[in-house]
Amino acid sequence: MLRGLRRRWAAYRYRFVPWLALNLRRQRRTLRYVPESSQDKIIPDEAVLETLLRAFAALFASDLGRQAPVLAARPEIGRKYGEPEPGRCEEAARGPQEVLFQALGFGLARRHSSLPAAGTGVFLSRGGARRGAVVAMYPGDRETRGLLAGEGTSVETRCIDGVLIDGNDKGLSRAVYRSCSRRDQLGPFQMSDVSWLTAAPQNPLAVGQYVNNCSYEKAANVCYQEFDVPSCFPVELKQYLPNIVYSHDIQSPLRCVVLVTLRDIKQGEELFSNYYTVIN
Repeated sequence: MLRGLRRRWAAYRYRFVPWLALNLRRQRRTLRYVPESSQDKIIPDEAVLETLLRAFAALFASDLGRQAPVLAARPEIGRKYGEPEPGRCEEAARGPQEVLFQALGFGLARRHSSLPAAGTGVFLSRGGARRGAVVAMYPGDRETRGLLAGEGTSVETRCIDGVLIDGNDKGLSRAVYRSCSRRDQLGPFQMSDVSWLTAAPQNPLAVGQYVNNCSYEKAANVCYQEFDVPSCFPVELKQYLPNIVYSHDIQSPLRCVVLVTLRDIKQGEELFSNYYTVIN
């Protein structure tokens, strides 16, 4: 009986707010802390925006058939991307990974890490990425109080200003993300991507939570960089943003975290970040 109660408590305790409040300090090893004076920028925000727009526009244009509700609500969007073409239909049938390769010159794959006992890792499966390229996004719920705290898993990152991104795709975190995404939807326009919670994300970049920490043998080749989505971001492309805001009590831009390469990365290499190091 006691064993059963312990199992139930282990599954429930992260949903118990008083327990969370008393134990947040003990979870600091799972969070990424940076000094206020640090400047967490490898490339300009304009370069991040240009990469995301290029990738997302390619994903949207390759799948116009599924965008019928959006195109019906805003016909001018259809005119911007053109009518579906046979080649585009074939491209969409090959999947988002092929679209990503055509748009950015590389593909990503999740598979068993090259590090012992590290679980799943992220590899550059096709092409190559030059130094300073955006190669992944860290998906999840944007919060400021850490109430979800990754439900006890090491899938939460902390930004310079204390904003937390909860990248857990299971349990309470998963349910909260789905609920907030439905809350924010404006008619046919989805304000966020929920497909990263599945085995087949429509945004192939949304795998940053699977990038493993570096080791003595495997040096970091990517670094986290924060990016606030500007108000001018096209509404039809927000469906590919793998982040949402937990609460709208404080009005602020949507915070994303991207992974930027620290050197040229070749096909077949695994991506490694450093959970505790910030580029000054």
